[in-house]
Amino acid sequence: FGADKEGFLQEEATDAEEGRRGGLTAPKIPEGEKVDFDDIQKKRQNKDLMELQALIDSHFEARKKEEEELVALKERIEKRRAERAEQQRIRAEKERERQNRLAEEKARREEEDAKRRAEDDLKKKKALSSMGANYSSYLAKADQKRGKKQTAREMKKKILAERRKPLNIDHLSEDKLRDKAKELWETLHQLETDKFEFGEKLKRQKYDVLTLKDRLLPICSSKKAGTPAKGKVGGRWK
Repeated sequence: FGADKEGFLQEEATDAEEGRRGGLTAPKIPEGEKVDFDDIQKKRQNKDLMELQALIDSHFEARKKEEEELVALKERIEKRRAERAEQQRIRAEKERERQNRLAEEKARREEEDAKRRAEDDLKKKKALSSMGANYSSYLAKADQKRGKKQTAREMKKKILAERRKPLNIDHLSEDKLRDKAKELWETLHQLETDKFEFGEKLKRQKYDVLTLKDRLLPICSSKKAGTPAKGKVGGRWK
């Protein structure tokens, strides 16, 4: 008992010192009275239990608050995900409607163009049918011309198909790639040269045609007016 009392007095002195530092006054033990250390120990244990219970309650309260915040965060995320999905659905629906409108408009234009071409062909046929015997020859020439265009188009496609070779460079080394790039550049340069030469040749041909047309125009005009053309008559030129 003496040791417990001495330890208790030391703890009380320490508490009193800490109380003075913190602005608190340690409780004084009345002199001449019997001290019930068991009661004091029990009160201290009860105090410790109450503090521990307060800490536990505070911990669970904070945990509950965190769980509520987590649930609220999940709800906000889910709501945002649903809103985003709805926005994407609306955008997709609008895009689908736009594509449908474009397709309908394209089909309508094609139908109108086909109808207009059919009407033009019908008008041409009616106009040509009134020309009598020339109609069949006109159709034959038109078919022949159409066939020539088709043949020229097919030849062009064939030439382009022959020139368009697949570019397989996955297996080439760095040096081979450089050689291939040089080869492609030379091919492109040659194509540009051919294109320029063909353009110049076409210009010269157009110029020759226009020149010939200008030369023939006075002759055709004089024939229509009844003026005899110059020619060799009786061994002399008139």
